[in-house]
This record gives sequence, C-alpha cells and structure tokens, in this order.
Amino acid sequence: MWKTLKQFYKAFQAYKKSEMGDFALLKFDAIASIYPPEIISELQPLAGYHPRIDLEELSRYPQGTLGREYAEHMKANHIQPLNISPELEEVARRNAFVLRYIVTHDIFHVLLGFDTSYAGEMGVLAFNVAQNSSQLLKISFWLARFLYPIFAPWQFKAISANLKKGQAMGKKADFLLSYRFEEHWSEPIDQVRKRLGLPSLSSRILVNV
Repeated sequence: MWKTLKQFYKAFQAYKKSEMGDFALLKFDAIASIYPPEIISELQPLAGYHPRIDLEELSRYPQGTLGREYAEHMKANHIQPLNISPELEEVARRNAFVLRYIVTHDIFHVLLGFDTSYAGEMGVLAFNVAQNSSQLLKISFWLARFLYPIFAPWQFKAISANLKKGQAMGKKADFLLSYRFEEHWSEPIDQVRKRLGLPSLSSRILVNV
C-alpha cells in the first residue's frame, strides 16, 4: 500500500512539472493489473524501449510517411509525445506493457484513423481490448462504454460505431504493441498499415466527430 502511494505521489510530482510521459507511466504502473503470459513474453524484447520522439524532426519527413502523419496529428491536436525520462528506466523495463501502451497511444490514433474525440478514443480503446485481455484495459473499456455517452451524448452513434470498428480491426490486425513504430517513421503510412494487417483508410469510412 505504501509503495503504491509513493508511486502516485511521484506521478503527481511529474504532472506538476508537465512531464506527462512520466506521469502516465507512473500512474498506470501503480495500478495493479494482470497480463496474459503470452503478452508479457511478446513484449519482453521491448522492455525499456522508448526512443525519444521529436515532432520537429518528424515534420521534415515526406508527406504520407508515418512520421509526418504522426507529427501533423500531434500538432493539429496540440499534443506532445509522451516521452519517458531516463530516471524512470527501471520502471520502463519492469512494465513493458504500460510503457508501450503509453508511448504508442497517439500512433494508434493515426494508424487506425480515429480522431481525439470521445468517439475516436472509444475506437482506439476497443481496438486495444480486442488485441489483449489486460484487466486494466477491460476495466477502462467498460467504464468508457458507460461514461463516454454521458460526457458526449451527441456522439452516441459515433461512439457505438467506432466501438464496433475498433474491435473488428483489433481482431484482424497483428499485435501492434509489439511493433517498433519508431524505426519506421520514414515509411509510407499505408505500407505500414498493410504490413500490420490494417486496412487503408481510403478503403473504409470511419465515424469521427
């Protein structure tokens, strides 16, 4: 109990410093969760893997590349990458699932074509739940199904539609959390989508708000 409280205190200190990557890592690491052995095994090679993301550098990649599309998404939505401080290396190595879930979240938005509205967040969450059986994500998913329509009732249809689309894509695609996106910034985004078993955005219609 004391260890958990200390972890939350550290997370709060990171939040005060606007170190949002550290805040997210410490917060989720403090929440006890059980991960299937196969997921732990698959993510073990990525324990501690979190190359620093520089949006200005990615903005210089050609149009249509993963890096450029990601940078434009982040800038358009006024979001900063959730970079992790070297001081948290031990935590990053200990909890590979939380690490990759945090640093890849906005990359998922870009690849899946979901915006940052409640409906878009539901699509990404549904995709992740379909890809693994983490208790933490399952709880988040069921809370979102209940709360998102309350927070944004005008998005109810979009939330329901994106939930189904996210689940369908998650069941068909490769396990995205184990992919080293940071080594493929310069590749065409549709090429990356195809490699991972994701449909081209031009071949489907997403319900965004």
